Amino acid sequence: MKILLADDHNVLRKGLILILSKSFPNAEIEEVSDGVELLKKVVKDTWSVIISDISMPGLSGIEAIKQIKEIAPHTPVLILSTHAPEQYALRSIRAGASGYLTKESAPEELVNAIEMLLRGKKYITPDVAEILAEAYGEDFEKAPHEQLSDREFQVFKLLVQGKSISDISDELSLSVNTISTYKSRIFEKMHMHNNADLIKYAIEYKLL
Repeated sequence: MKILLADDHNVLRKGLILILSKSFPNAEIEEVSDGVELLKKVVKDTWSVIISDISMPGLSGIEAIKQIKEIAPHTPVLILSTHAPEQYALRSIRAGASGYLTKESAPEELVNAIEMLLRGKKYITPDVAEILAEAYGEDFEKAPHEQLSDREFQVFKLLVQGKSISDISDELSLSVNTISTYKSRIFEKMHMHNNADLIKYAIEYKLL
């Protein structure tokens, strides 16, 4: 069995490797710190399961999932994120992830999730199940932030954290003009006029 772990926090990766090594002693575990290296590993080798963060330098976890599914459509991807399920679970599942956990989850839950994915099933927690039910219910109406593309939502998240366009440009390795275009689209789609409106919205919807 081969497990690929992608996260930009070195200490967290080492802790996860200890948990995984104890629960799956025969597994070969490799680690990467960003989305670009993750995709290189997926192209180069075959993996039993991939565990990935959402927020990584260069290429977001959501974009990485989409590309992983093009390269290795049958490889299960488990998202392990600091973000609450309300923020990224639906986007992750739609992109092709087989499960979504927060990093606060108990080690036992992580192990259970991996075992389920290895059996060819998805791992859906009650919180995520509720989000999926609401999203696909007949009476569901999209909240304004759900109308944003994955990249627009990523920029939105950074804007409400108080980061400038140049900061976001550096973090996402995109030009300032590109970030400005995303910002304009965000304001237009969400019918907002300034960053203060975005922050108020993020607080109301618990997106901070």
